Amino acid sequence: MPKNKTHSGMKKRVKITGSGKLLTERTGKRHLLERKSSALTRRLSGTQQVSANDAPRVKRLLGR
Repeated sequence: MPKNKTHSGMKKRVKITGSGKLLTERTGKRHLLERKSSALTRRLSGTQQVSANDAPRVKRLLGR
């Protein structure tokens, strides 16, 4: 029986903590930053936890 492959696009976007939480970067910080306020870009920095609705689908794509 062949092994399941991890979804390579998802493994680049999501980090799994030791306790099993899924962390991802916030959206909106990649481009067109000149028109966004400094307060907004500071708020968008850092990581956030994947929402509870999306977590099962993300874990399935990661083979967990």
